[in-house]
Amino acid sequence: MSGFLYYLAAFAVALGILVVVHEFGHYLAARWVGVKVLRFSVGFGRSLWVRRLGQDGTEWAIAAFPLGGYVKMLDEREGDVPAEELHRSFNRQPVQWRMLIVAAGPAANFLLAIVLYWGLFWYGTEEFKPVLGVPAIASPAAVAGLEDGDLVRQVGGEKVQTWQEMRWVLLQQAVDHDQIDLEVINPRNEISIRRVDVSVVRRSGWEGDALERLGLSMFRPRLPAVIGKVNPNSAADAAGLRPGDQIVTIDDQEISSWADVVSAVRGSPGKPLLLEVLRQGERTRIPVTPAVVDEDGREIGRIGAGVSNTGEVRAQLMTTVSYGPLSALSKAVAETWDKSAFTLLMIGKMITGEVSWRNISGPVTIADYAGQSARLGADYYLKFLALVSISLGVLNLLPIPILDGGHLLYYLVEIIKRGPVSERAMEIGQQIGLTLLLMLMAFAFYNDINRLFSG
Repeated sequence: MSGFLYYLAAFAVALGILVVVHEFGHYLAARWVGVKVLRFSVGFGRSLWVRRLGQDGTEWAIAAFPLGGYVKMLDEREGDVPAEELHRSFNRQPVQWRMLIVAAGPAANFLLAIVLYWGLFWYGTEEFKPVLGVPAIASPAAVAGLEDGDLVRQVGGEKVQTWQEMRWVLLQQAVDHDQIDLEVINPRNEISIRRVDVSVVRRSGWEGDALERLGLSMFRPRLPAVIGKVNPNSAADAAGLRPGDQIVTIDDQEISSWADVVSAVRGSPGKPLLLEVLRQGERTRIPVTPAVVDEDGREIGRIGAGVSNTGEVRAQLMTTVSYGPLSALSKAVAETWDKSAFTLLMIGKMITGEVSWRNISGPVTIADYAGQSARLGADYYLKFLALVSISLGVLNLLPIPILDGGHLLYYLVEIIKRGPVSERAMEIGQQIGLTLLLMLMAFAFYNDINRLFSG
């Protein structure tokens, strides 16, 4: 599958799951309070697939435009309702039941995130340790005195075990601080505190290579250029390369590490290379032509050989994080709460101008992240799904007419004034809400396009 189709499929699966879960929350709440559901649709516009199921003959549909979905309920404001079914009409329900039905959609998204995090924390995930590489010259990390191989133990006094945990805590603390203390232990087992200036990314945002702008990159060990595995029927296999071969030169250029091999091979798709290898004390020259492989729309070379000693490197760079069932559930709830609160905080700071609006992402960026996380493995993809589910839940609770939060605002006003909001007020609110939503989508698309052209 080409890179584009792979990313598109990862995005479509994620979007389908999130929409179904959100709308199923509305559906279950409506059925629970006795409201008749006429239609459950994934997507908008022309129906591509429709089935009638259940006692009420509810239509289950998949529509042409996939960015969303809806649950249509029996409602006197949208058509005639038979007298015998008036009690099952949405608009006839007490305000607390209407609020429950509306709030059930975002609640389902938060619940999905909790379940996903719970499963991941309980099962355990293998993640990168927060081991730092060589900081870029004159970067904040270099100025702070961080070194190649430093293991980050605490960020601003908070313990971290993984690279993602370190990034998340940095992100949270950078919202309100220009400088953050990192407690690190270097390869010589010396513990020190390094103060990093994070002001450079406070306003510009943390998407893309934000950590690299601070000079914080992942540690990359210099592996010897020794082949550990040769894939059957690969270019390396056809050329006669064997496990244990040490690559000394490629096209008479000296090779000092496996990274040099990867660089030379990736940059030569379909072009013959002459490898000089050391095999059982003797030097042998072996020609090999890397296969042409598509990677995200560009051609790279690949010979089908892997480096040796990957087990040692994995132990050096990776850690398995897991918890008992109750601890995992507690951490899952805390993780969902923290990310929800942080999302709201960031929205508030964007409104006040304290944080750049460039942090807003649209479907193109989300699809990119979906594909990247899917390539990294199931656990990364599920974490991505949980994060987007939280974002969808928070977004839908914003008090913007047309969103679930806007309807909840109407019902709150109804409780306060002891009467429903007028049709005219709701109509004006819907127009305002639609305008705000379209402006937000336009800005997100602009950010997406800008990221594409800027790389």
